[in-house]
Amino acid sequence: MPLLHRAIHARAGELAPALAAFALLLCLFGGYFMLRPVRETMGIAGGVENLQWLFSATFVVMLLAVPAYGWLNARVPRRVFLDCVYLFFASNLLGFAWLLWRTPDPLWVARAFYVWLSVYNLFVVSLAWSLLADVFDRRQSKRLFPSIAAGASLGGLLGPVLGGLLVGPLGTAGLLALAALLLLPTLALRRFLMTWRGIGGAGRPGAESEPPERPVPGNPFSGISLVLGSPYLLGICAFVLLLSCTSTFLYFEQARLVAALFPDSRQQVRVFALIDFSVQSLSLICQLFVAGRVAQRFGVGALLAVVPLLVALGFLALAWQPQFAVLAGVMVLRRVGEYAFIRPGREMLFVPLGAQQKYRAKNFIDTVVYRGGDALSAWLNTLLTGIGLAAAAVALVGAGVAVVWSALGWRLGVRHEHTESSASPQEANP
Repeated sequence: MPLLHRAIHARAGELAPALAAFALLLCLFGGYFMLRPVRETMGIAGGVENLQWLFSATFVVMLLAVPAYGWLNARVPRRVFLDCVYLFFASNLLGFAWLLWRTPDPLWVARAFYVWLSVYNLFVVSLAWSLLADVFDRRQSKRLFPSIAAGASLGGLLGPVLGGLLVGPLGTAGLLALAALLLLPTLALRRFLMTWRGIGGAGRPGAESEPPERPVPGNPFSGISLVLGSPYLLGICAFVLLLSCTSTFLYFEQARLVAALFPDSRQQVRVFALIDFSVQSLSLICQLFVAGRVAQRFGVGALLAVVPLLVALGFLALAWQPQFAVLAGVMVLRRVGEYAFIRPGREMLFVPLGAQQKYRAKNFIDTVVYRGGDALSAWLNTLLTGIGLAAAAVALVGAGVAVVWSALGWRLGVRHEHTESSASPQEANP
């Protein structure tokens, strides 16, 4: 299939693992985006004015979950670690399905599910990318990650469609059970990818990498110490915090306008599903035809810096015209940019590092730091609106944050390019 090889920039022997990684993300995101409109509606059901409490609760749950993740990571070999985590989350989904089947509309279940799905999404996606950063080497990741990330967008396209078609006959509880079933194929895909790793990936003969047969050393809190001891990882932390800040500002404005313009919950689900469909369609096109070429020609810094600049312009447009149509456009721009450019670029930053950085530090950044940024931004947004600051002024604050975000992204990209000349993962960890 020479045409497919060229389309995804795969070399000899890389097509099968690239497609397996694509399918892995397809299953994960298909299940998540099937449930995402349900989560958004449940969040609004509790009151838009209470969203900051849900964000804070998510952060607290994340703080409790990360040490448990670290404890398990130190005892289970990397080769099968993903299986344990995904089977645990599949059982959680089945438990929520049972609760919703027995008690369809209680507010406490809605709030618990909103918090849990926010935690679930970050953990399963973070671990999937940890696996891929472990399987592929630096040069392979630069060529293949943008196309592999298209699996997430295709899953994001199919998920809302499946949810819309099946919510009638299956109900919300049935959708949760189906999402749990979609986690099962990822176990076979993980096994194939880890086997190929030792043949043609980062663990092939002659490559300097840590064997996956042993657990990742360290204590449950070593991810924190790894981050605090590395300027490079601290820079990634700051990048994620700024990403989270801009996302949260837009999320709150979206929730406010949707609640005001579409009071019926079924209309709200349709609006959220339409936005998700638009985002994933555009992301898929960019991932397949644009992002990989940008990464190879201009480097990782371009993937990380251009989108924040465009988001800054979007915030300025929102400050000038704070209307739903403008907000929807900015939301789509931000999310398409994150999925198609920023996410693969951000994952490339971890590829030169060792197993502890890929599984422990990365998980801490993707979960605690990300959700901490959500919670902090949520309360900051509440403070700004509480003191009477207009939506236009909040948008101007968002524009300033996005400019700083862009500058940091470019700097991290430059640092990543420098690590490509390093001889080992340890040398690549400043």
